[in-house]
Amino acid sequence: NWMAGGPQGAGVDSAANIFGRACGYGGLHVYGRREYHSNIKGLHSYFHLRVSDLEVQANVNDVNLLAAFDAETVVRHISEVVPNGGIIVDKEQIGTKVFNIATLPYEFKDELRKYVEKKGWGETLNDFLEGARKEGIHVFLVPYMDLLKKIAVKLRTDNAAALTRMVNVLTIGVSFALLKYDQDLIEKAVRTIFSDKPKVADMNVVALREAYAYAEQTFTDSFPYRLGKIETNEERIFVSGNEAVAMGKILGGCRIQTYYPITPAADESEFLEAHEIIKTKTGDASIVVVQTEDEIAAINSASGAVLAGARAATSTSGPGFSLMVEGLSWAGNSEVPVVITYYQRGAPSTGLPTRFGQADLQFCMHAGHGDFPRIVLASGDIKECFYDAALAFNYAERYQMPVIHLVDKALANSSQTYKSFDTGKFKIERGAMLGEKELEGHQYRRFSFTENGISPRVVLGTRNGIHWYTGDEHNELGHISEEPVNRDKMIEKRMMKLDTADKEIPVEERLNVFGDQNSIDIVVSWGSPKGAILEAMDKLNREGFALKFLQVRMINPLPKESVANILKNARKIVTIENNYSGQLAEIIREKTGVQANFRILKYNGRPITTTEVYGALKNVLQGQAAERQVLTYGS
Repeated sequence: NWMAGGPQGAGVDSAANIFGRACGYGGLHVYGRREYHSNIKGLHSYFHLRVSDLEVQANVNDVNLLAAFDAETVVRHISEVVPNGGIIVDKEQIGTKVFNIATLPYEFKDELRKYVEKKGWGETLNDFLEGARKEGIHVFLVPYMDLLKKIAVKLRTDNAAALTRMVNVLTIGVSFALLKYDQDLIEKAVRTIFSDKPKVADMNVVALREAYAYAEQTFTDSFPYRLGKIETNEERIFVSGNEAVAMGKILGGCRIQTYYPITPAADESEFLEAHEIIKTKTGDASIVVVQTEDEIAAINSASGAVLAGARAATSTSGPGFSLMVEGLSWAGNSEVPVVITYYQRGAPSTGLPTRFGQADLQFCMHAGHGDFPRIVLASGDIKECFYDAALAFNYAERYQMPVIHLVDKALANSSQTYKSFDTGKFKIERGAMLGEKELEGHQYRRFSFTENGISPRVVLGTRNGIHWYTGDEHNELGHISEEPVNRDKMIEKRMMKLDTADKEIPVEERLNVFGDQNSIDIVVSWGSPKGAILEAMDKLNREGFALKFLQVRMINPLPKESVANILKNARKIVTIENNYSGQLAEIIREKTGVQANFRILKYNGRPITTTEVYGALKNVLQGQAAERQVLTYGS
């Protein structure tokens, strides 16, 4: 468990990506989580990576090696470093008065004073480090500026201060030297990250070698952790949730993406912008990415593109989705198969704009005025993000309704190694569509009443396919109609499509069941807690506890009969969610009448870790848990 931390804008993300890629090149599995403040530069950010010879799916509370760019990183995370772990820190900062660090908020300082008093430590960074040493933690003091001066000489520049951005690479060099990792793999990762800037890559390689050599020469072999290559013939990728969604959209045939910048959704659109030309076996294709003036324009533009025949999507987060609701209602009324990727974050209002939340479930299910159908699909890991992003377009066009692909910040800003995704099994299904010849001799009725509620559609401009779209209620042709009989039939027609989808979509696409199939103690969850739950269950299983895990992937329409059947004979039902009220638990109770016995909740803006889930579930299984457990870990 390796963590890098420093001021925002200091290259924490680059360091983590280099570290993760280097480990991946050696056949190791990696899971990384990015945390950052909502200001542009200056405040604390960090990246926590787990590395293993086996697949890892979530973070834990422990840190084995902390690579600190500054004093604040040590102060914030020293309590997470395990005995026999290590801290890499700038030698020049050890005299820092901890409570004088300007970027530490007073709420944190209040908690820190209690911690310092409990430990009996002094108030300088050196006092903290001495306290850590007494607890068996290795401290590695590195003269960052002295190393930068040596690097400046090698690069033939007199301005060592200008090279301070390379502190992140110095920490990587020291980290990997302590871990005895293959230097060639690290250099390969550096050159990959800076592949579009060869000179910058060369400079960083020089810095890496200098730091690696310094650590080899200066520090003994007392640090117990090692990383070694593992031979593998498996082709792997190291991908974030944002990137997986973007790639899934390309696989799904998306050719128009609209957006207005908002955290953490914008990273997906920016990734698509950087890859607008798509290389395929049959030649070049492309996707058009449009930054609109606001979120209202984003959803309406996407709907327009859909009506013109393209597969189109928009991407946003909570405040942006709030603005999209009128356009969502229009799409629902007009039966537009538009896809909305919804990245949840800390709420309400602006809330925690760069932090995690899972409290928008009921909002996205019910947003809009009036009754109209929508499908809500929630991914539980990065691989699901990829396939669900493609599948969403099939659902949208097959059932001619908006599809909301619900992701969250924890998935968006996490990265993981995977075997390269299999794209061969996915097939584009465009649903009921008519062409020019099929329309000859007929009056086209865009909203014709059918047994399953789905009316064959045509692309705008198709000969013989004249029809109308309006925000008002309308008849089969699309003309405005306020007649009561027509109104009843139109609402029933639109809502009938949700019943059709409920009957037709296979249950295996809507929920997953893991663990002991015969267990009467059942965990229920959705979204990003999946990885932590699976890892915690595996650990509990080795201790003799049996658990079943029901992951709900399609929240609307909820496969209520299957859910009720799985839960009907349960002894203990435990729901795990990152929100205050237990929103999925409430939806299940509403739809099935089944009520959870225990709720494990977290809402401090940080994802649930494997460590937390393990402890909370063990409390339940041993009869030591309250009906409501609130988890609080996070920095």
